[in-house]
Amino acid sequence: MLNIILMGPPGAGKGTHAKWLSTEWHLPHISTGDMFREAMASGSELGNKIKDIVNGGGLVSDELTCELVKERLSREDCANGYLLDGFPRTIPQAEALASFGKEIGREVNLVIDIECPSDVLIKRISGRRVCPKCGASFNVETMKPKVEGVCDYCGTPLIQRKDDNASSFAVRLENYHKSTAPLLDFYKKAGLLHSFDGTLPILNMEAELGALLKSKE
Repeated sequence: MLNIILMGPPGAGKGTHAKWLSTEWHLPHISTGDMFREAMASGSELGNKIKDIVNGGGLVSDELTCELVKERLSREDCANGYLLDGFPRTIPQAEALASFGKEIGREVNLVIDIECPSDVLIKRISGRRVCPKCGASFNVETMKPKVEGVCDYCGTPLIQRKDDNASSFAVRLENYHKSTAPLLDFYKKAGLLHSFDGTLPILNMEAELGALLKSKE
């Protein structure tokens, strides 16, 4: 069973590799953004709590976020593994995940970190185009869609995110490194962390990731 956390700075290729890992290894790809949107649309008690906070401009607490992740990982489609993206973001969240993961039989057993130099990330982000419908990511220089400006997977016109520019990205990147550095150390000490070079060609990365996952099955 592969219970995986996928980590890496924005622009490192997480979206691309998550799609491949999810498809090839039959793992549900669980992102916190998707979970929040699903919960708010569901009309559940927890979803309504989150909706009120978000609509009020507040930040969803660790407690509610962890409750949401626990509920999602408890579902039947995660019984044979999962790919968790965007959580945990802090040490308290990581500790909570370790606790409730053990409680529900969904303990993390592998953490994949995709590393990439800042200059490469900034170049990638500036050229990134995303699908607003399915979330697929492309790049005008390095990973062009088959039809210019159109998603390969669902045919939706691609967009450039408002914060995908050098100045906004520099702030995001600084915040990412500040918040994730302790997490990387946390999982390294737990013997779960495996780091990969995010500048590798996609096929090379897939080969390395595949070899790791096969060794962990």
